[in-house]
Amino acid sequence: MTLPRPHRVDLLIAVGGLAVGLLMWSYGLHTQTDRLITARWATLIPLVAMASMATLRRSLPQTALIVGTVALVADQFTYGTLVTALMFTDLVYAAVVYGPPSAARRIPYTTGLITIGVTIGFLVWWQNAAALVIGLITGMLSFLPAVTGAVVRNHRQAADAARLRAEQTALLAEMDRSQAVVAERARMARELHDMVANHLSAIAIHSTAALSLDEPRTTRQALTVIRENSVEGLAEMRRLIGLLRDSSGDMEPAAAPTLDGLDALVAQAATNGRSSGLTFSIDDTRAGSDAALPAPVGLAAYRIVQESLTNALKHAGPGEVRVDLGRRTDGALTVGVTSALGGQPGPRAPGSGAGLVGMRERVALLDGEFEAGPVTSDGGRKEWRVRAVLPVGTNDKEPSAWYG
Repeated sequence: MTLPRPHRVDLLIAVGGLAVGLLMWSYGLHTQTDRLITARWATLIPLVAMASMATLRRSLPQTALIVGTVALVADQFTYGTLVTALMFTDLVYAAVVYGPPSAARRIPYTTGLITIGVTIGFLVWWQNAAALVIGLITGMLSFLPAVTGAVVRNHRQAADAARLRAEQTALLAEMDRSQAVVAERARMARELHDMVANHLSAIAIHSTAALSLDEPRTTRQALTVIRENSVEGLAEMRRLIGLLRDSSGDMEPAAAPTLDGLDALVAQAATNGRSSGLTFSIDDTRAGSDAALPAPVGLAAYRIVQESLTNALKHAGPGEVRVDLGRRTDGALTVGVTSALGGQPGPRAPGSGAGLVGMRERVALLDGEFEAGPVTSDGGRKEWRVRAVLPVGTNDKEPSAWYG
């Protein structure tokens, strides 16, 4: 088996201990004066063995402690050196700090029992108080380093646990921040799309008509509509910028649109869609006023109608576009927009599909119901219908999510 490479600190301890031990041995500084083995060179064997085990104190702590214990016992039969005993205490400490958890729990109890056993054994043997000194020395060489190592290990484990908790907390905070950024970007995308897409679609349709038709009167009408939508779109963009600005800026956010503005919205759509053969109507059968609706519900309904009218301008065939508003018996607000399904004879504006996604997200934030797709009317005509049911009761969503 190949021994692991010693740690640099362990090598310094081993070399330093061996050098000091050799220096004390050369001057004849021993811990005992009369022992079984009288050869002075025999003292060097436990010293060298203990220094060798110091190089393994971190990589093989249990092996180092076992061999070190044997070396310490052998040192008692020679004249001995103080360095050998001190290096043994370091092996006990390292075995607790760097050893496996089971050894770290077992060694302090084992050394404590050894200390008590040695003290009692010498008291019975010597029958005098000098045995207490032997017990004290035994405790200082074994039990005290083990307890110190246990305290250090516990502090390190507590520090590691605290560091891990801090890293996990930072990770969770980063995940929350990322989710908040994604949610905010989604809200901004919905708001930008709903506010500006209607005007840009009208501009695209009428600019195409102005370019394709060589009639001064038609061109002038198209340019008039383009200018109106450009001005209104710019106003909507300014409102969005105001919403995003700091409150200390030079622009205060405008109030969010409500269902009271649907008549103007439908009238604008009628102006934009006249050249495409589209007519627009609104049927509001709600009981009570718009003030009875929570602001998030009113805003979501307004945006759904706005986006549906924009889609009708882009894709609906000639005919009527109907907007229906109502209240169910449970108080939920119902929104429906129906238009003719078919190709548009005039110029069309491209669509991205983001409108349906945005409407579905708005309804989902309010725990409502949403459906959009082709249907067959009572007269057998193919139509495209958007329908949403928006609960008006208590909603547990975050208020910031409602206004996306």
